[in-house]
Amino acid sequence: MVNLKKYLTVRQVAKKLDITEEWVRDLIKAKEIKAVKVGKWRVKPGDLEEFIKARTNK
Repeated sequence: MVNLKKYLTVRQVAKKLDITEEWVRDLIKAKEIKAVKVGKWRVKPGDLEEFIKARTNK
């Protein structure tokens, strides 16, 4: 079973990145941010860190 407490919601990711929730969902659909759908989209904190690092190292 997936422990949802270890995952971030789309809203939490949007706040961390200072973007809209819709934009986060678009990034997930474009596979730029790894996520799993457990009822709603969830993102592992480590996957968000990878996304941020990939964007800041360019």
